[in-house]
Amino acid sequence: MPVRRTHIAMIGIPIVSHVLPSLEIIRELVARGHRVTYANDPTVGDLVAATGAELVECTSTLPVADNNWPDDPIAAMDLFLDNAVPALPQLRAAYDADPADLYLYDIGAYAARALAESQNRPVVQLSPTFVGWKGYEDEVGAQIRQLPGADAHRAKFEQWLTGCGATTTDVDAFSGPPSRALALIPRAMQPHADQVDTEITTFVGPCLGPLDDWTRPADAENVLLISLGSAYTRQPEFYRQCLAAFGDLPDWHVVLQIGKYTDPAELGEIPGNIEMHSWVPQRAILEKADAFVTHAGMGGSSEGLLAGVPMIAAPQGAEQFMNADRLVELGVARRIDTEDATAENLRSALHELVTDPEVADRSARLRAETRAEGGTGRAADLIENMLS
Repeated sequence: MPVRRTHIAMIGIPIVSHVLPSLEIIRELVARGHRVTYANDPTVGDLVAATGAELVECTSTLPVADNNWPDDPIAAMDLFLDNAVPALPQLRAAYDADPADLYLYDIGAYAARALAESQNRPVVQLSPTFVGWKGYEDEVGAQIRQLPGADAHRAKFEQWLTGCGATTTDVDAFSGPPSRALALIPRAMQPHADQVDTEITTFVGPCLGPLDDWTRPADAENVLLISLGSAYTRQPEFYRQCLAAFGDLPDWHVVLQIGKYTDPAELGEIPGNIEMHSWVPQRAILEKADAFVTHAGMGGSSEGLLAGVPMIAAPQGAEQFMNADRLVELGVARRIDTEDATAENLRSALHELVTDPEVADRSARLRAETRAEGGTGRAADLIENMLS
């Protein structure tokens, strides 16, 4: 029976690493004939418009402009709650008179779940990172609740839930597992994957579109990509160590992405075998690369597994340390923290990775497993099944 064409709303936050993972799902739903609206801050309007979805402007208070995120986890949680409070009336102004048949939402968009519950509409979380498991509350949640400021955060959250129209008014239940979720990551990256409730969560793997163009140099025997993503790129000393480690390394062509926060002049002379850019088509390069130096963000980690390349994981913040350890557990990476990222350590790690046949075998196996999870097409199918 064909799926009826209907109104699907995506509600997100303007953190690029949260926007990019689901964009191809949105594009695919539009291509299948659905009306798709996307509520987010105008700063990501171009990304939304490129999918064919209708942008619903929802101004965010998150500190994405200056990338000034607090190190304290409770302070970070406060930022997302403080963002939800003014976001909800903006969403109501757009959707109370034009409700969606189904709401999709990012894990950080608390107001989306409140809106869907107030309208008694189905809601599906699109998670760009790992999800909770059956021991999460005891292993992680209990520790967070002991941190300074946790009680005040919880009280503020409870007060908001009481008056926001949500039917779920318990903080733990509201911020805990959703009723339905699609995890846009490889199952291999999920901690305690065997303890995830598969009645709630489906792992569909990275949801990606066609590759950008990138031509591997004809004389490059090996290609190394170095990228710390989009947020944690103000690392001139790290880049200098990479230049010392891999500059003029025989038989290696190196692509170095430094982001928009580092001045190239800080890095000195660039060796002839290294091309440096503020941005590169990462996935296209990885498909033709032989190794990857990554900050171990979930997007980079997932794309590394999808391409089947061994990785040097240099975590910079947030969940990247856990991701780095997981890549090491999977047998496809070496972890080097920033303070240990000397030229000697970086060069040694690269040599160990690319000369170990077991690393190559594991990378190939994980590549096949990740691709088999279905990605964009499977995610869109599951969403349409929910509409049915």
